[in-house]
Amino acid sequence: MRPLAAQWVANATGGTLVADVDTRVSSVVKDSRDAIPGSLYAAFVGERVDGHDFVDAARDRGATLCLVTRTVDGPHILVEDVAVALGRLARAYLADLRLQGHITVIGVTGSNGKTTTKDILAQMLPDVVAPEGSYNNEIGLPLTVLAADESTRHLVLEVGASAPGDIAYLTRIAPLDVAVVLMIGAAHLGGYRSIEALAEEKATILDGVVADGVGLLNIDDPRIAPMVGRAPRSLTYGFGEADVAGRDRRTERGRAHFSVDGVEVALTLVGDHHATNALAALAVARACGLDLAVAAEAVSRARPLSAHRMALTERADGVTILDDSYNASPESMRAAFRALRSVADGGTSWAVIGEMLEMGEASIQAHDDLGIDAVRLGISHLVVVGTGARPAYVSAVREGSWGDEAAFVATIDEALALVRDRVAPGDTVLVKGSHGTGLWRLADELTRETP
Repeated sequence: MRPLAAQWVANATGGTLVADVDTRVSSVVKDSRDAIPGSLYAAFVGERVDGHDFVDAARDRGATLCLVTRTVDGPHILVEDVAVALGRLARAYLADLRLQGHITVIGVTGSNGKTTTKDILAQMLPDVVAPEGSYNNEIGLPLTVLAADESTRHLVLEVGASAPGDIAYLTRIAPLDVAVVLMIGAAHLGGYRSIEALAEEKATILDGVVADGVGLLNIDDPRIAPMVGRAPRSLTYGFGEADVAGRDRRTERGRAHFSVDGVEVALTLVGDHHATNALAALAVARACGLDLAVAAEAVSRARPLSAHRMALTERADGVTILDDSYNASPESMRAAFRALRSVADGGTSWAVIGEMLEMGEASIQAHDDLGIDAVRLGISHLVVVGTGARPAYVSAVREGSWGDEAAFVATIDEALALVRDRVAPGDTVLVKGSHGTGLWRLADELTRETP
């Protein structure tokens, strides 16, 4: 972030400055523990924590200014809503950056694959700023924008949505030069009337493209294909007939291989489904005028940057852990099952799964389908954790898994005990569930274990 005068920040946010006019800020943080000299500390009020209680702690670490909704000691900007003010600041800051130099703003949306795709882009694009983790909402996106400066050539934004209007709001903060739509699935379906309504929400990212911008569309997804023409210019990608077409797709030990215009791509990322994410990144390279061969080499080398995203750990005792526990949807669960089967390569496979949250009325049926999928895909053992996911266990037993092939446990501790007792050298264990289930704690325990 380039240094900003306190008054400039106050004007951008529409707030009231209570500070020395010479005060300047050079970064923005939402956690007092991340404050450094020159930080603007944004004091958010959450369900359990009030950020205003940590103003002094942020100032002790060097924060020079605070963004608050009530008067505090020391320099601050008083606003009605910190999240809204942060969005206004990011919009004004990005508009100013566009005047200062050349910056291409790339937004990525989709029911699955956003984080992996932005991580690939972060490793492919030159002079790039991209979010850490999954900064894809009304707080994370502005913070990513504010991390850019005059040297930033490519700004990658992850654009999420959990309710109608979310994407339109985010693209008003950051109008896009390039908008990528990855796939439409059932993730966050609980916030929408139907999957068609969810598809329309994702399509609104194309309305947020600037006049000379481009929408990159996964033509393989029948819910995305009708979006062609909605952006000022459209470029399709896919493994059929497309502007950026993948060819000769195959999977070797869980890793996708394919070619684009004769250029080979061999992913180190685990999971055949990442082929679509990689192809989307190469479509971005095409849209940005980058050399395809150089981009393909970077995509092939790309590794997971965000925790609990198809992270493969080969333990010293011969057990392989496939940690995809950050989040879950029906589509990503099935993709993870296929990746597990491929990585196991004929050996014993274990799928330890938790609940898929935010599924609304579709939850019971979605989990019921998972148990059937696990059996039909030939997963050796299914361990279902938590009451919300129990229908997956019931359907697996009904489909034909009995005895020790399928198990239900109520807690993460029980799941850990079961895995420790029964998994043997040579086995491959997948851990996957929505972040809110806490199943990532189980993955952490399993990946740090030594014999």
